[in-house]
Amino acid sequence: MNWSKLADEVLQGKVLSMDEALAILQSDDDDILLLLNSAFKIRKFYFGKKVKLNMIMNTKSGLCPENCGYCSQSSVSTAPVERYQMLEKDTIIEKAKRAHQLQVGTFCIVASGRGPTNKEINHVASVVKEIKSEFGLKVCACLGLLKSEQAEKLKEAGVDRYNHNINTSREYHPSITTTHTYDDRIKTIKSVKKSGISPCSGVIIGMGETVDDVINMAFHLKELNADSIPINFLHAIDGTPLEGTNELNPRFCLKVLALFRFINPRKEIRISGGREVNLRSLQPLGLYAANSIFVGDYLTTRGQDSTADHKMLEDLGFEIDFQHVETNNKASVIS
Repeated sequence: MNWSKLADEVLQGKVLSMDEALAILQSDDDDILLLLNSAFKIRKFYFGKKVKLNMIMNTKSGLCPENCGYCSQSSVSTAPVERYQMLEKDTIIEKAKRAHQLQVGTFCIVASGRGPTNKEINHVASVVKEIKSEFGLKVCACLGLLKSEQAEKLKEAGVDRYNHNINTSREYHPSITTTHTYDDRIKTIKSVKKSGISPCSGVIIGMGETVDDVINMAFHLKELNADSIPINFLHAIDGTPLEGTNELNPRFCLKVLALFRFINPRKEIRISGGREVNLRSLQPLGLYAANSIFVGDYLTTRGQDSTADHKMLEDLGFEIDFQHVETNNKASVIS
């Protein structure tokens, strides 16, 4: 396969066939640099050498009734995670301040659970208004299954983006969780889009799915027109049903990132949870396909030190895409 030619065709509007998508995932490891160079051709055309930084805050931990097999906060997990209700406003604001100092463009407010109560929606809305007033950050909320009126409330408060991952393919979804359906997730994404909030939806790779499942995920996210696509690589946690699962290697992870870039050329592709333990020393290469990363820690697992992430971008010759609304905020920004 001529990857460079295929990239040119994608830039001219071509949609990959299933066979071409499969060829990417099954490509020879010796071709990995050629594949990434071609993915970079697409990425550079739409995003230049800019990288979006995102920071996540677990504002409500544990206490979730769902049975998602990958999650340490689920009802079936015995992992020793912290359990607490929604954090106070001042605590969340302080983390947002740190995000601003690190040149993070999007601050992500995450809460465990099937979905938020109206009281929690009101709390998040109040926090979001202050964050945007103080720091001008873009705000993403990830609160679970959402009702249409709740989506509208978040939109009014200034939430820019809402994350609700499809996680896996429709066909494999029952193998991962049975307390909600794939269509429940799609309904939330559509409610978010209808409210005018930018939809963010992604996947978790390495949970036992097939390569066809991976391809179907990429195409369904294209169909859903998700603006931002976080790609998580399973970091199996002891005490969860997927404990001990270790299917991935760094080269396959890079092929997955290239696949999503070829299928969703104009979209923000974000390397998300599990990047440190799965991409390992090849983390920098991932940014030739992706144009976004999380910095700092994740929900219940540690991430790479944020200063190391900034150094990695500097070494690559990439530029942080730090866009925010001008405010009277006096918080300093690191250089």
